[in-house]
Amino acid sequence: MYAVIVTGGKQYKVAEGEFLRVEKLEAETGSTISFDRVLLIGNGDDVTIGAPVIDGATVTAEINSHGRGDKIRIIKFRRRKHHMKRQGHRQWYTEIKITGISA
Repeated sequence: MYAVIVTGGKQYKVAEGEFLRVEKLEAETGSTISFDRVLLIGNGDDVTIGAPVIDGATVTAEINSHGRGDKIRIIKFRRRKHHMKRQGHRQWYTEIKITGISA
């Protein structure tokens, strides 16, 4: 069984028991969170599609950890203008484990 959820402005295809890194969620490590914006639920050939979400469907997950991703380096360079700008960025994330999908 799998589902497509929306969190942090992005869509993720999830299955029960898998680990996933999503945008940072304001919750404590070890707590349980539920996602109610479920766009699709599939179980073999049986697929349920929402318009835009499925009413009453939830995906529950347990929060494993919080952290920051790898550094991304941004360089802006203008040739012949004596201009170069450097910047770095590390995005915050929350690692979750999907514990259940219910329609």
